[in-house]
Amino acid sequence: MSSTIPAQAGSLLLMSREDNCLIARVDLKAGATVVIDGRDVTLPGDVRLGHKVARRDLAPGDKVLRYGAIIGTATVPVAIGAHIHTHNLESDYIPTFTLDEDGHHFIGNKAP
Repeated sequence: MSSTIPAQAGSLLLMSREDNCLIARVDLKAGATVVIDGRDVTLPGDVRLGHKVARRDLAPGDKVLRYGAIIGTATVPVAIGAHIHTHNLESDYIPTFTLDEDGHHFIGNKAP
């Protein structure tokens, strides 16, 4: 089995069969159509090189797997093809730092 998921000529990479995220091998633009597990998916937002994309729909509380290991927990619903990052993922291992509208740092995905 190839580890590369067909998507815009190999633009997404599956690191482990168990993963529910894929890794962008190139910068991807909102509106691009990719193929995820045989399904055409239109990306709802930009995804930068090396960032994660949802392989399937995720619900709040779902564990996100990369390299077959849990890397964090979805904090909001994440649609297939959506960018997974600190705005919708909280690390299970290290504090997740985020900025509020005023540029203040806080830990977690929600302002205090």
